[in-house]
Amino acid sequence: MTKRQTRLFFVVTTLGFAAIFIGLTLHTHTRFDELTNADRIDEQVIAGKRVWHQGNCVNCHTLFGEGAYYAPDLTKITDHRGEQYLTAFLRDPSRFYSEKTHRRLMPNPKLDDAQIAAVIAFLDWASDVDTAGWPPRPILVAGGTFPGTSVVNATAGPAVPGQADAARGEELFRTAPPGCFACHSTTPGVKLAGPSLAGISTRAAALVQSPEYTGAAEDAAGYIRESILEPNAHIVEDPMFAANGQSFMPATLGQDLSDEQLHHLVAYLMTLN
Repeated sequence: MTKRQTRLFFVVTTLGFAAIFIGLTLHTHTRFDELTNADRIDEQVIAGKRVWHQGNCVNCHTLFGEGAYYAPDLTKITDHRGEQYLTAFLRDPSRFYSEKTHRRLMPNPKLDDAQIAAVIAFLDWASDVDTAGWPPRPILVAGGTFPGTSVVNATAGPAVPGQADAARGEELFRTAPPGCFACHSTTPGVKLAGPSLAGISTRAAALVQSPEYTGAAEDAAGYIRESILEPNAHIVEDPMFAANGQSFMPATLGQDLSDEQLHHLVAYLMTLN
């Protein structure tokens, strides 16, 4: 290749890639409203963003990967924690985590109910922004170093049609969605955002026979299924997990799981006895 050809190749390829870059940039700008759900940015979302900045939340938390990385990324927090839980947590974080036990504690932001509702609306808007899979896993508020909170990356073998598969259920439990491991440990005494599920099948069997039980299940498997689909069918009185007759567990898991997946998940949880 001569010097003239080399120069021409450089100029043409540079201009070509510059044109591609400009084209992609312009195309991205035309999709901002769609990608960011701009039609959902109302006065409450804007008020929530104001609370987020005034409270300097970014000094500890990250949003869309931007922030201090001292506390969890909250980009998808409303997908992993229900409104009831977030409301109670923001009112008094010390109810949920102990500085002595967890070695860090979020300070009370001292927000009123309107500010709490606004910041949850802002975070809910953020959770629906197309982030191309970021963050890559459900958040682990108390850390992934506790036994029973690890992520499983392996995939189970082929399932037998119509047959419950506990191995597939465990894979579901530890992957996202639904990311049950982000809120529940399977180790006795390890409480995260939800209670430990160690021994859940034994406890469920005893509960459905108890006069205090208010749900409609008739056996342990039915209770576990009911707890996933209708978390308010029976409320276990514990200020960490429920308030005002409402469970903090999201009531939307039935929309995220197919009947087959639910079948496998219940099969796995029934092994925790």
